Amino acid sequence: MRGGSWPVSQAGTAPAPSSVSPVRSQPGPARSGASLGCSACRWSHSGTGVCSTPGIKMLYLIGLGLGDAKDITVKGLEVVKHCRRVYLEAYTSVLTVGKEALEEFYGRELILADRETVEQEADNILKDADLCDVAFLVVGDPFGATTHSDLVLRAVKLGISYRVIHNASIVNAVGCCGLQVTLLYNFGETVSVVFWTDTWKPESFFDKIQKNKQNGMHTLCLLDIKVKEQSLENLMKGKKIYESPRYMTVNQAAEQLLAIVQNRRLQGEEPEVTESTLCVGLARVGAMDQKIASGTLQQLSTVELGGPLHSMIIAGNMHPLEIDMLKLFAVDESSFEDNECQRNT
Repeated sequence: MRGGSWPVSQAGTAPAPSSVSPVRSQPGPARSGASLGCSACRWSHSGTGVCSTPGIKMLYLIGLGLGDAKDITVKGLEVVKHCRRVYLEAYTSVLTVGKEALEEFYGRELILADRETVEQEADNILKDADLCDVAFLVVGDPFGATTHSDLVLRAVKLGISYRVIHNASIVNAVGCCGLQVTLLYNFGETVSVVFWTDTWKPESFFDKIQKNKQNGMHTLCLLDIKVKEQSLENLMKGKKIYESPRYMTVNQAAEQLLAIVQNRRLQGEEPEVTESTLCVGLARVGAMDQKIASGTLQQLSTVELGGPLHSMIIAGNMHPLEIDMLKLFAVDESSFEDNECQRNT
């Protein structure tokens, strides 16, 4: 599999049929032989996503894609309908539809899994997953967050088999704006832009953006979301009172970046990223009402793209075709005629 992506792992692998060529297997205790798909039957059965080998039960991590209930893959839906328990991870990202819409389409009741459940009560999710199939649903692709890798490691430690069913994620879907997403070549390190507070205003992500910019590379900025978060006061008092959900918008992220640009100038630095740097704002990528806006960082600080989720790209050096594509979404086409844009080409 490309990029070290492994579909399944099981403790104690059944011998591999000689008619199937082996591929890289996933790590796991007491393994022998190679694995292709399901390590018990190697997916030589009916072709559905569910292992039909008697006695084999497992944890399924299923990507839901980016838009709505119908973005799940056919294989993922087959597994969801089959599993005894189905969890919906509900804090690293969100779809444009709610839990009820998913339940109606899947024909299954979903158990919401918030940050506390996944990070502190993972054993409850894995309970009896060696006796009955359990599904863990993730918006985008299952491995978009390190938390999900931790869940896999816990499963392996308990001797529980697991299978991953991938889907589209924001990392490849941002290509809809026209910037090339051959990430090994055109994009640098992805960064997260967090909400500032009155007393906490980190700038470390800006240094990574600048490094990418110096190398001529684009930067994908994943914008902060706050779901089921506690205020510092309630956290210190041990009160389980949660703040209303908040989702960072493109204009909020742009405003923070502009503030950092000003701070760096006050420190005697002339940053690589400035008010005239070309950027792209994206909202609800994959949904029917997705929106894209391209323009300078200053222009994106005033753009309104509607509801969540939002992402942002700081452009590096651009191919003429990339520029032509970005013009389709321009706040003001004259932004693409300034000196910076000519230098980037």
